Amino acid sequence: MNNVEEYITQSEPNCTELNFYWKTAIGLQKVDGLTPSDYLIQTAKANIEGKISFAEAQRLITEYYIRKPAGVDEDRTEEADKVSLRITELLSEKTFTFSPIELLYIHRRLFDGLYDYAGKIRDYNIYKNEWVLDGETIYYSSASLILEALDYDFNREKEFSYAKLDARATIEHIIKFISGLWQTHAFGKGNTRTIAVFTIKYLRLFGYDVTNDTFEKNSLYFRNALIRANYKNSKQGIHATYEYLNLFFGNLIFGENNELQNRELHVNLKHCYRYSFVIPLERD
Repeated sequence: MNNVEEYITQSEPNCTELNFYWKTAIGLQKVDGLTPSDYLIQTAKANIEGKISFAEAQRLITEYYIRKPAGVDEDRTEEADKVSLRITELLSEKTFTFSPIELLYIHRRLFDGLYDYAGKIRDYNIYKNEWVLDGETIYYSSASLILEALDYDFNREKEFSYAKLDARATIEHIIKFISGLWQTHAFGKGNTRTIAVFTIKYLRLFGYDVTNDTFEKNSLYFRNALIRANYKNSKQGIHATYEYLNLFFGNLIFGENNELQNRELHVNLKHCYRYSFVIPLERD
């Protein structure tokens, strides 16, 4: 019995890991056009330096918004602050369940108290006019089929064998799986941030350490690449492509230095350059 190993209680990660988690979490707010407050940045720094715990950070952010004058939060800064903290906490936890339940859990953890439907499957159909598609939308899953779509994707992925795949082929297959999950768009809001957290935690199962700045600096590119992976218009000669996701994951996983420019994803580059459009911050 003396040789039986005991389980180790998880503690907060070291400062290097925390720095990565915070930067990733804050960078992911860009997919919804959000910017965390200076107070959140100060709180994150204190947490990284080991001066306060996650519990203390949570208390400080909660009290900060209780003290703020009542009114409409037009910039949704409260959401940006609270979701950044919650993403950091989730990435710090060495836990994961490969199931649709994990997606619902992540969404609920991120948006509890911010969205009434946190952790709940949407019950209405949606579309979004995308800048990268010149105002067109991709087709998301019908609300009535979301659960079936998730079960199908997870079951197919669970049954897939990676045994004979090299690292590059493994990532290419994971990209297709993640792209399909995102296209389902299970929630009313917060899909891209939820999928990003799920993706990072799933990659850990394969032994990949993604502690770099790819998500931090290119989260909007990640979303636009997911759009291009799920949009096709044969009449206009536009086809769904994983090309841009491959570039993103090349930087994330293999340390490549691919240039990730959102304008390169626009379905009509000539149109984009001619009018010198300013790329808006798309909603997730």
